[in-house]
Amino acid sequence: MSRRVAITGLGVVGPCGTGKEAFWEGLIGPAPAGERRVPNWDPSPYFANPKESRRADRFTQFAIAAAAEAAENAGDLGIDPGRIGTLIGTGIGGIGTNEEQIVIQHVKGSRRVSPFLVPMMMPNAAAAAVSMRHGFQGPCEATVTACAAGTHSIGNAMRMIADGRCDAVFAGGSEAAFTPTSLAGFGNMTALSSAGISVPFDARRDGFMMGEGAGVIVLEEWNHALDRGATIIGEMLGAASTADAHHITAPAPGGSGAVRSMELAMEHAGLRASDIVHINAHGTSTPLNDSAEAHAMAKVFGEPGPLVTSTKGITGHALGAAGALEAVAVLLAMEHKLIPPTAGFEIVDPELPAINLVVGEPRPWTPGPSMSNSFGFGGHNGTIIIGPPS
Repeated sequence: MSRRVAITGLGVVGPCGTGKEAFWEGLIGPAPAGERRVPNWDPSPYFANPKESRRADRFTQFAIAAAAEAAENAGDLGIDPGRIGTLIGTGIGGIGTNEEQIVIQHVKGSRRVSPFLVPMMMPNAAAAAVSMRHGFQGPCEATVTACAAGTHSIGNAMRMIADGRCDAVFAGGSEAAFTPTSLAGFGNMTALSSAGISVPFDARRDGFMMGEGAGVIVLEEWNHALDRGATIIGEMLGAASTADAHHITAPAPGGSGAVRSMELAMEHAGLRASDIVHINAHGTSTPLNDSAEAHAMAKVFGEPGPLVTSTKGITGHALGAAGALEAVAVLLAMEHKLIPPTAGFEIVDPELPAINLVVGEPRPWTPGPSMSNSFGFGGHNGTIIIGPPS
């Protein structure tokens, strides 16, 4: 059994804007200076009272906000709650709460540790909160595959609908990892940019800029979406997941795991390399990732290949939320018929293949099958393919 999967809603909280209109304007604007945090975040509109919001970690707050917009965007699903799933991935979960409460335990003693520590820090907290908020009683799961988590969640959601387990799934990722210890850990392993720049595929790249936020999309069985008169904004065409089985942080040489992930996703979608029009690359601005990914794309698609962009020049790297933010970016690029440029790119790296990178200004295009890649620490690779509504 294989059913078509429509996309009927989206919601987003990002460093460049909260809500799809603001997020899009940020994606096509200039690269921001400094940290890629969600600015002036106020959770109060999404909670009944301040006490309720204080009992949700920042990453859960982001997920609730993104899911609320996605639900409003999709409209009344008219589906049995037991047939609606919730798959919200994360790389780290409630690390802000965890770090805060560890300090309290050391300074004030164990009796002062919050009884809400565990339900706030657990990686499944965001998925659980979204499920409870909307009464979704189908599968409720949290994929924790580092920076591939959001993409894996969307791919897994597609399969749940295609296989007949669910009729709709709210899927995506959320992350809020701006804590002193987290930043110190990434910094000490030299993953962060020492120059404070996010310049994917640029010769100057020296690490990523941390980002945060959440993206949630609504996946729905195609015929049901048509029957209820939903506005279909895209179609899930394929998804794949592979492991490098190589190194805990470094990608496999030549991007071999990424190659397999992209090839399997196209096989799942019934597409050839020549059918792919656009790739939203993982493109973190780290030396090894961008090199491995560029070589992988060149191997799969040739040179120059499809139009490529990395939106991390704007958003930074939101870890487990990155793939979800980038799925939203692909859908908005289709809606606006523009591909955002790879912000910050200036200097060609002669060591990289000549991929067809969009730079400078947004590129007009005729939307077609588009790929979004995510690669995570641990060797996790994820690829999804989204098509325009047809």
